[in-house]
Amino acid sequence: MRKLDSKTIIVASHNAGKIAEINDLIGPMGFTAKSAKELNLAEPDETGTTYEENARIKALASAMASGLPALSDDSGLAIDALDGAPGVYTANWAEREDGGRDFAWAMEKVERALEEKGALAPDQRKGRFVSVLCLAWPDGHTETFRGEVEGEIVWPPRGTAGFGYDPIFKPEGYETTFGEMTAEEKHGWRPGDAEALSHRARAFKLLVETGLTL
Repeated sequence: MRKLDSKTIIVASHNAGKIAEINDLIGPMGFTAKSAKELNLAEPDETGTTYEENARIKALASAMASGLPALSDDSGLAIDALDGAPGVYTANWAEREDGGRDFAWAMEKVERALEEKGALAPDQRKGRFVSVLCLAWPDGHTETFRGEVEGEIVWPPRGTAGFGYDPIFKPEGYETTFGEMTAEEKHGWRPGDAEALSHRARAFKLLVETGLTL
């Protein structure tokens, strides 16, 4: 992996929850993080059909606009009974006609879709959160890292922590949803830890183990 020569890294996102999680992960590594939102960088159109493509689009846009390395995340919820939907269109499922996003409404949409499929039993409601992190440099070089966590879609939503679809996702081996977990429980991971729980933390673990250095 290419060595970073900057202690400042751009978090290529305007999503407050995502920015907070990435800051939690990279802060202990000695980086100063600035978000695309606070720098008023434009949000690029996510025209890719894979997480990797969209992550590259976002990271490259911020890196080239700022002249600094940028780290992006493209993530989604893939549900087996829905043939992998909402997948890369996870955020789109939350979009209202006024242009805003309503994840409570999006979670209801997921539940209705599962009910229409007759997916009512726990073993019929399996899925996974996927995160692809992309680290991009202003010269166009990129590296991507993918993390996944298996789990079950529950209803009704449980918990008010996290963001997005966290209240309806119960990771495999746990009795609590992401929405019921503290930030440390969900994505707390430090170099040397054997395991990481969340999809984003697992992708970050791969990034660090590949050789993220200052």
